[in-house]
Amino acid sequence: MANIYKNAGFALDSTSLTTVYTVPSGRTAIVKNIQISNTHTGDNLVRISLTDTSASATYKFAHNTMATGTTANAALSPIIMEAGDLLKIQVGTADTIEGVVSYLEIFDEKST
Repeated sequence: MANIYKNAGFALDSTSLTTVYTVPSGRTAIVKNIQISNTHTGDNLVRISLTDTSASATYKFAHNTMATGTTANAALSPIIMEAGDLLKIQVGTADTIEGVVSYLEIFDEKST
């Protein structure tokens, strides 16, 4: 199977912790960019975490207040994710944060 460059868009309509990407079985993913835009009229808190399902652990790697009308990349370097891992985002105000996760899914030959 081929490696696939993809993106996953998101528009968060709640303040709950929301999964924006799950690595499919038989794949490894390299997240290159998590582009986030704050369309709110005020500052907005954004929290991003990775759930490593093989370790049964969640790691928070971004916790920032974004100024109104700004855009930021939350992935300061590539993030490696294994099959079943989850990328989650939580925001302070609903319907004000949207963006795109850009990643490479790599076929995991060991899983087949």
